[in-house]
Amino acid sequence: MTPDEIARSATPAERRLAGLALNPAAPEDILLRLLASESAAVRMVLCRDRALPDAVVDAVVAHPDTYTRSFLARSPHAEPEQRARLVDDPEWFVRAHLADGPVPDEDGCPARPLPDRTVVRIIETYDNELLGIGVLRQMSPGFRRGTATHPVAKVRRWFQWDTLTPRERAALLADPDPGVRKSAARHERHRDPDAVREDLPDRRCLARTTLLMYGALAPDVAAAALETDGAWAVAGNTSTPAEYVAVLAGHADPKVRIRVAERPDLAPALRRALAVDPDPGVRLALSVHPALTEAERAAIDYEVPEHEDCGHCSVPDADPDPERLRRDARSGHPCLRRRAARDPGLPADLVAELADDPDLGVRVLLSQNHPDAPATLLLRSFMEYTGSHRWHLTRRPGFPRTGLARFADDEDPAVRRLALLDPRLGPETADRLTRDPDPLVRADAARHPRLPVARLTALLDDAELAPRAAANPSLPLAAMNALVP
Repeated sequence: MTPDEIARSATPAERRLAGLALNPAAPEDILLRLLASESAAVRMVLCRDRALPDAVVDAVVAHPDTYTRSFLARSPHAEPEQRARLVDDPEWFVRAHLADGPVPDEDGCPARPLPDRTVVRIIETYDNELLGIGVLRQMSPGFRRGTATHPVAKVRRWFQWDTLTPRERAALLADPDPGVRKSAARHERHRDPDAVREDLPDRRCLARTTLLMYGALAPDVAAAALETDGAWAVAGNTSTPAEYVAVLAGHADPKVRIRVAERPDLAPALRRALAVDPDPGVRLALSVHPALTEAERAAIDYEVPEHEDCGHCSVPDADPDPERLRRDARSGHPCLRRRAARDPGLPADLVAELADDPDLGVRVLLSQNHPDAPATLLLRSFMEYTGSHRWHLTRRPGFPRTGLARFADDEDPAVRRLALLDPRLGPETADRLTRDPDPLVRADAARHPRLPVARLTALLDDAELAPRAAANPSLPLAAMNALVP
């Protein structure tokens, strides 16, 4: 069964126990009893959806059920060192889930990297079918940068060719391992236009698109791609001849012209032409071109999307450029300031400046990504932003908690939920909000630690709210024990 099927098939009693499995106040002996449950739904929630103490992790690693161990292998809440303990699991199913990595949490944050030694073990011992993008996502930035010179030959095969120096490429082409040499030779071959022409599939497929995007293109290959399905791919290829880049700048499809506008080597004449392109998306793409001055940007009639996806969990730049970051933060272009706001390493003086930025996207992205975003900014961003990542703002380190009870009667249910973050919320208000018309407000109220015990225990028999009540940290220990068979 898939995880969704397991969850859908759970009985009301199993869902209540699954709620108890999430209770942060549940002692180890309760968690261990839940781990021994016959319910896959309970074990799934316990092992996948919360952090676990080491004693419980010990029991999960030794658990006889393959599914149970696999839930820990893909848990975004488990420490990487805990997940790494499954690297030599006897079951292919568990190893496959470890290699694929955690399912993204509800905020879509990337997985924390596995220990370097664990990644090496996976690469050395796992079947090739398990060595995909999941392993790459779980590499630390430093490990990924050092693959080309790693002492283990199989790790060296994970080199990133486009980032290597000529000396590093030459070393890989002469590597003592035949597999490394073969892989390096394949990449080197595609720096030869004649080899690309020879290897280019004549049908639409991933291999064809990849070669058109990254291979060295002869003029006839680029010309043929323009006439078929490859215009978008060659529009961003740095080897596309200049005369064809000029043709692509006038392509009928605005997506192709956007791709051209993003080229760092775009000629001044083409920049001027695309600056007045009839498509607003093309003009916006061109307006952030690194070769433009602030005056040239300001002269372009661009429109910044108001409801840009103001996400979070940005991966810090491995090689940050402090000067560019400062230029972006003080640019007149909102998109460049948004780019700076995403950087969790933004200096304190720029954080202070962008906290009062006139652009909502800048303020929200700063709130979502910087660890020192001010509390006043976090709350303001929540009140003004209604996008899909709104609730994540409440999980930022500096988000205020006390004083939020004042929002308990707000018309917006998302704002009413804020009241349930207040540790000083009145018990009678928490009780009232368990009857709120909004299901998310009711659910949060059922988990509030100041909910009166009488109401809390009564909710254990409520079909909708029992799982939330069972997860309430104020649930008496006697009631926890009574729930577990």
